[in-house]
Amino acid sequence: MAAPSTLPRFAFLTPRTLPPAAKIEGRVAVLDVAFASEGGGGSFDKTTLPFIRGLGPRLAAWVDHHDHDRHADYKDDPRFVLATKAQHGACPELVTPDVVHRAGPVDTVAMHLDLDGLYSGAKWVLGGIEPYAGADADARAIDTRRGEPGPIAARIDRALRARFRDETLKHRVIQFLLAGAQAPVLWQEIEEAAREIDPLLDESKRLAERYQIIDGVAYVETAGRHYDKTELLLLGQERAPVAVVRDSGALTIAADFESGLDFVKMFDLGGGMPTRITVPEARRAEVMAKLAAAVAARGAKVV
Repeated sequence: MAAPSTLPRFAFLTPRTLPPAAKIEGRVAVLDVAFASEGGGGSFDKTTLPFIRGLGPRLAAWVDHHDHDRHADYKDDPRFVLATKAQHGACPELVTPDVVHRAGPVDTVAMHLDLDGLYSGAKWVLGGIEPYAGADADARAIDTRRGEPGPIAARIDRALRARFRDETLKHRVIQFLLAGAQAPVLWQEIEEAAREIDPLLDESKRLAERYQIIDGVAYVETAGRHYDKTELLLLGQERAPVAVVRDSGALTIAADFESGLDFVKMFDLGGGMPTRITVPEARRAEVMAKLAAAVAARGAKVV
């Protein structure tokens, strides 16, 4: 399916730092943006709810797949298509032709700024059709870190991780997807960005050598180094069922998508991705104690 001749505006959001609703123009579709949890300095009541209320009737759709207790508040509002991570490992699979048609025309597509979000945004513009065959499965592989994504998604993922804050690159990725992944000039830009992650991956490997296994949990402090956090967490999970990275006053905790662990419930966060969360480092003692108990309860193997 070809992209429409007139494209909506694109906005790139993060759950804990939503802009004033007045800065988002016209009717809006919000995709892959989790309701804010209690663990990262924000909360639903302080961050997400004011944004929803600020958009008011301009909110055409909110489609998301992150766990949150407050999903129940919107079960009778047809604009909200909300699921859990276990139900849908990635957001694009929720962006169906029916969901897009029901929402009607939108002026702005506001999406999370990772691959899962950008794929959701492109699919929305295409009327709920994948930008290329297998795109939904690729997004799921990337967002769950389970299975092998195809070569297109693998390179886009690396590019976005290398230039996480680069909005121009995000626009290029969407343009590439809207072109059916058939745009050599745009692909060259994506490839150039993807190559920039190599030094960050190398640093992650060096940092991984500093992992300590504490009561069955892999723990490392990064000391302000420049690295790729996703890679470092995955390397930690090769050593223990749970990896914890301390960086910039926070602890990021991760486990395999199919581990059965639910950190959102374990640490009373209210919402988020069950197997990857971030909490203030002030909770370190609590974090390590609860994780040790959870690993011990499962009798999980530590390398």
